[in-house]
Amino acid sequence: MSAPADRSRSPQPFEGRPVAIVHDWLTGMRGGEWVLDALCELLPHAEIHTLVHVPGKLNPRIEAMTIHTSKIDRLPGAHRKHQPYLPFFPRAVEAFDLSRFDFVISTSHCIAKGARARPGARHVCYCHTPMRYVWTFYDQYFRNERTGFLTRTLMPPIASYLRKWDKRTAHRVDRYLANSRHVAARIRSIYERESEVVHPPVDTIRFRWDAPRDDFLLMVTALVPYKRADLAVRVCTERGLPLVIAGRGPEEEHLRALAGPTVEFRGWVSDDEIADLYARARALVFPGEEDFGIVPLEAMASGCPVIAYARGGALETVVDGRDAPTGLFFRDQTPESLAGALDRLETAVFDPATLRAHAERFDRTVFLARMNEILREEEGR
Repeated sequence: MSAPADRSRSPQPFEGRPVAIVHDWLTGMRGGEWVLDALCELLPHAEIHTLVHVPGKLNPRIEAMTIHTSKIDRLPGAHRKHQPYLPFFPRAVEAFDLSRFDFVISTSHCIAKGARARPGARHVCYCHTPMRYVWTFYDQYFRNERTGFLTRTLMPPIASYLRKWDKRTAHRVDRYLANSRHVAARIRSIYERESEVVHPPVDTIRFRWDAPRDDFLLMVTALVPYKRADLAVRVCTERGLPLVIAGRGPEEEHLRALAGPTVEFRGWVSDDEIADLYARARALVFPGEEDFGIVPLEAMASGCPVIAYARGGALETVVDGRDAPTGLFFRDQTPESLAGALDRLETAVFDPATLRAHAERFDRTVFLARMNEILREEEGR
């Protein structure tokens, strides 16, 4: 598939009119940041507003944008670990001065959708999920076995406040876009709003699908509780299976304590290194429940099958069946269930070209075309 068209010579949506993009935080290139990158291609004249920006952690397109940060960006330790300031996020996002912008687009999995557009301005939210820390994954973040007494004591009233704020500010958005049918159902349930599904972009041209395979399993993930990297670490350690983990996060120390000699932690790696790992891995292990999940599609674009937990966004991207399979599901978030899927991998047959073709259905060009249509519609309102 060809690269996305160069839009620099053609008129862009809202060109000549002030546009704000509100993004939760800019601390690295993960799924939400690839959505932001595509929006920056469509709206290169926009100005980004974000809670925290760690310079040098984003790709050149995003770093070249005008970026405004909140007061949280200047608090002690915020660039290393901003999560402790969670109770202050709502007031910080509401403090952004958006009074001179005709159009606001928020990309939100936490609080960006609560930004205040001026009266008469349009606000479109690309919603990765309603605030995951206090809705779907509250227990994984704040009630796991390593949660301290102080956090267990303080979080219930804080979470209650954040849930009320999240629901109360849902009306600030004129139009919701959901990254998956799974999230659209969540938006309907929590915000009582309808949304249109626009799947996130996968830049398939970055990946090669015809390289020889090695014998290792791969995880590409932030090391946070709900990603459930512990399942893969436990199973691969018990079975002596080689596992490479690309990513960092607060769970890393705990995971290293669980891991045996066949588990390798690479930390955050470059885009080129990620592409190389996808191209050589035997399979990607994806044991968390995700809102959508770009990583499995990047793996498939590389001809790499996916072993996925059968919940959430994976049900919209992974095909487990006789006809043109792209991976294997396991039904329970337990070591035994994951081990069963790895047993099936021993005899499963996958066609790399089929995996690549499936991933191209979610290509960046598809996302750019649909978002361009939506922005044109909003421009005409």
